[in-house]
Amino acid sequence: MASKKVKTTLFVYKIFDLIIKIVGYTLILMGTSIVFENTLYIDNTNYGLWGILAAILVFLLNKTIKPFLVWLTIPITGLTMGLFYPFINLFILKIVSLILAGHFEIYGIWFALIASVLISIMNIIVDDIIDKGKAELYGSSD
Repeated sequence: MASKKVKTTLFVYKIFDLIIKIVGYTLILMGTSIVFENTLYIDNTNYGLWGILAAILVFLLNKTIKPFLVWLTIPITGLTMGLFYPFINLFILKIVSLILAGHFEIYGIWFALIASVLISIMNIIVDDIIDKGKAELYGSSD
């Protein structure tokens, strides 16, 4: 009985962790779209629904397609000493832009590249804060 309760508790913690990360990604995307208003556009109708959908898509693509893209581009990333890596993030954002056509748009390439670097840095910070909070609350960091 105790084992089932522990599994249920861990499941709830993982769902809560996922929700916190999605909210963090949403705030990061919305903030970036405010700072780079001529480069990154998120439709603000329906009380931020498009921002949440964009954050969910970015999160899912980062967990599924991005590892394959990183593996695929190891040679060019190595040759450029890591300078190509932000282009992978830009590519992920472009995929989200294609999926949510009209509600999430990226214009240009250079400011979009800067925005993708900023989004990546903020995502790392949010993930680190969440992981540290989990370690303090639950005694583990996974």
